[in-house]
Amino acid sequence: MTNDCLFCKIVAGELPAERVDEDERTLAFMDINPWTRGHALVVPKRHWRNLYDVGEDDLAATAAAAKRLASRARDRLVCDGVNLLNSCEQAAWQTVFHFHVHVIPRYDDDPLQLPGRPMDVSQEELAEVAGALRA
Repeated sequence: MTNDCLFCKIVAGELPAERVDEDERTLAFMDINPWTRGHALVVPKRHWRNLYDVGEDDLAATAAAAKRLASRARDRLVCDGVNLLNSCEQAAWQTVFHFHVHVIPRYDDDPLQLPGRPMDVSQEELAEVAGALRA
């Protein structure tokens, strides 16, 4: 646990949260600023700063918990789809530096538009970037 981490304090029971799922490695709770009805967060109980740092076992457990919650949102909230979102570092909108996955139920008529527009790139640029990622 990190003393100044909000999510560590929620895991420890020092801050209130609407908990919706828990196992030995993870905790899921409602986002207090939801983007859609049912928007929740899944965190490993152990503190990891972000995706770059999270241990493989906690990453796998968090992914499994996010899948469980997504299925539950589909079945119980009757959502039309689900976005899973992880933000890693400030440039990618990470604001709480404890690894977490947003489980965002989507509804055909919801107004949420996630930022992003496809880029127009050449085949050469795609090949160059692919080469850098392969190295």
